[in-house]
Order: sequence, then C-alpha cells, then structure tokens
Amino acid sequence: MNRDQIRGASRHLKGRAQTALGGLTGDPGRQVRGAVNQVAGGAQYAYGRARDLAEDLAEDLAEDLAEDSRHLAEAARRRADHLIHEGRDRARDARRRGADYGRQAIRTADANRTNTLLGLAAVAFAAGWLVRRTR
Repeated sequence: MNRDQIRGASRHLKGRAQTALGGLTGDPGRQVRGAVNQVAGGAQYAYGRARDLAEDLAEDLAEDLAEDSRHLAEAARRRADHLIHEGRDRARDARRRGADYGRQAIRTADANRTNTLLGLAAVAFAAGWLVRRTR
C-alpha cells in the first residue's frame, strides 16, 4: 500500500463524514464538499492502486524473464506511465463531474427545501433507528 492509496482512502472517509454531517446539519455546501472529497479520494486511491499494480507487474516480469529484463523494464515503465496518465485523467474527470453534480445538488436542494428537509429528517430517523441497541 503506497501513500496515494492511504491518502485517497482517508480523503474518501473524510468526504463520507462531511456528507453525513452536512446531511445531519442541513448544510448542502458541506454535503457537496463531502461528495467531492469522496470522489477525489476514490480517484487518488485508484491512482495509487494502478501505480502499485504497475510496479508489481514490472517486478514480476523482471524476475521471470531475467535475460530480457532491460526490455521488459522499459515496457513496464511505459505501461506505468500510461496508467499514471490515465489515472490523472480519470481523477480530473471525476473531480469535474463531482463539482457538476455538487452544483446540481445545491440547485435541487435550494429549489426543493421542504422535500430536502423531510428527506434528511427521514434519513436521520432511519440512521438513529439502525444504530440503537434494541429495536
């Protein structure tokens, strides 16, 4: 596990907490920031995972085919570079989509305040019911 995976997972969890707290307090801005952090954290985790996989692939190929190690390492490096660029592109796209969805969620919440409050109250009630010891 590398630092991108750790940071991505922690950012995702932070986003989940922000979203939940925003839902409980009725703060749509916090909910949106939480959703953006969830998406960005997931993308960073995926980037770290892809990097780990590329490094593992490079190591395995070098061990299995020692006579072609120089050529295989170069191929693995090119593949890793490709995966890194692809991960960055996906993270950029996820960040953009998260921001778009967040703006849309804020507009919807502002347009339907009563329904939003009722929905949040229902979610809070359900969460409280689920976490209590006796049902």
